[in-house]
Amino acid sequence: MDPNNPDLQEITKNSKIPKSDPNFQKSGPSKPQNSTGNLHSLLVSPKQRGNPILKSILRVTWEYADIVPDYQMGIQICALFLSLKYHNLNPDYIHERLKSLKDMYRLRVLLVQVDLKDPHHVLKNLTRICILANMTLILAWTPEEAGKIIETYKIYENKPADGVMGKAESSPYLKVIQALTAIKPINKTDAMNLLIKFKTLEGIIKATEFQLSECPGLGPRKAKKLYTVLRENFCK
Repeated sequence: MDPNNPDLQEITKNSKIPKSDPNFQKSGPSKPQNSTGNLHSLLVSPKQRGNPILKSILRVTWEYADIVPDYQMGIQICALFLSLKYHNLNPDYIHERLKSLKDMYRLRVLLVQVDLKDPHHVLKNLTRICILANMTLILAWTPEEAGKIIETYKIYENKPADGVMGKAESSPYLKVIQALTAIKPINKTDAMNLLIKFKTLEGIIKATEFQLSECPGLGPRKAKKLYTVLRENFCK
């Protein structure tokens, strides 16, 4: 990362965390502290006792443990929780927590509950802090949503990456739907109606502009666009 980069200089200038602060040097993640908790459980700091988000953590077991972060979702995964209302009242709180966390854990999440009407300025500042502290910023708008985020991290702690990736649609029918909806302004409902009326992609391609316009929900404007695109050369 170039220290002369003007964007980085601006971020460093506007954040309370000094770029030269030894607590935030990226020397590689250290091992998380020893705790008395069961590593198969989601570990929760006693500081989070009474937090409403705990009521939403139902699909994994959790227990209180003596840990530096608020939540430990895996050996190298942790989270700090922050309410924007609380941050407005105690702006130094998050800086002290980050100094205590140092460079523990490989994946570090700052889970922020957005409970202000106009959060944009505060979130901009927190984004700068996360960049400097090597943290991932995740937003939740309700305690229930925040709890589910923590829960999901624990559930997928040991899952391979392909287990959480979306699967590509493989059936010919769905591939035609995807191809048609790539043409603006054709939506998924239009594509399904076209297939119902003309049966196949070949039938849609051979239809006249007037026949396309008679398809439910299509109309002259969409029919003209679709008719034109289907007759364009696919290769230059």
